[in-house]
Amino acid sequence: MPGKVSPDDLLAHVFERTGAAETDETIVQGPADGEDAAAIDWPDGEGTLVVSSDPISLAAAEVGTLGIYVATNDVAVSGADPRWLTAVVLLPTGADESALEEISHDLDDAARAVGASIVGGHSEYVDQLERPLLSLTAMGTTDRFVPTAGAEPGDRVLLTKAAGIEGTAILAADFGDELGVDSETRERAEGFLEEISVVPDARIVREYATAMHDPTEGGVASGLLEVARASNVRLEVDRDAVPIREETAALCEAAGVDPLRIFGSGALVATVPADALADCLEGLADAGVEAAEIGAVQGLEGGEPELVLDGESITEPIEDDLYPLWEAADTDD
Repeated sequence: MPGKVSPDDLLAHVFERTGAAETDETIVQGPADGEDAAAIDWPDGEGTLVVSSDPISLAAAEVGTLGIYVATNDVAVSGADPRWLTAVVLLPTGADESALEEISHDLDDAARAVGASIVGGHSEYVDQLERPLLSLTAMGTTDRFVPTAGAEPGDRVLLTKAAGIEGTAILAADFGDELGVDSETRERAEGFLEEISVVPDARIVREYATAMHDPTEGGVASGLLEVARASNVRLEVDRDAVPIREETAALCEAAGVDPLRIFGSGALVATVPADALADCLEGLADAGVEAAEIGAVQGLEGGEPELVLDGESITEPIEDDLYPLWEAADTDD
């Protein structure tokens, strides 16, 4: 099954194999379960450098745009302003020159939109590829690093925009013809790709948040669980409080998938002290960003980190509901 490497395998094989990191005092945050980015203190003490890398392998349309947004989201939700990017672009051997032209155009437009500069990278043609593969590294600076692991008991849980934004666009683009959903709904849903960036959301929420996280694979539910695991807390969330757009509801019902368990890029998960929640929501509203309080952070009292969703305890990593749909489509082909 495709998807993320499990937290247990990362702990066993990756997190403790980090070269000279254990003796490098400039590292504020290294590889860890649920963390979106690394944080490194500038040697001269002037702020913190935040770094994150992400591949884009499943998307075909607008792969350059998605690549920029996904990479810079992880920097933004760590409290930094994305400033620099490197882009590795691998193309199938024999790909038309127009493929590179389109991807580079999208990279340029999206980087300008988030205010980041593309400063380097690499490109080549690869025999084994059937579609373009991108890997982007985003870097930014901050005076206050916000980890995934900062949630505290008593905090409130906040979500910007809505659940399943990226997943909804994927459903419309990849499966729309088969789902029996009207063309107007599908067209609006495909437009959700324009909302994948959470850089504007994070610039407001970071002033209040104890933790922020970018829910990607596995959706909002997975993102919430990752906050719980990283912070060693219990998140209690009311499903009815989670915003779900009309287009998302229609496509998910037709596909038989859970809106909270499909790719969630475009939303920002955050925990905010209760006494700061109203100001945070007001700041988002003033900026035209939709947001909602969806739950609360509780202590463990001897248990293990968990997401409690309408009373259901979730402790194990969540598989994205879209993967079985792609597998079924590949089998039918």
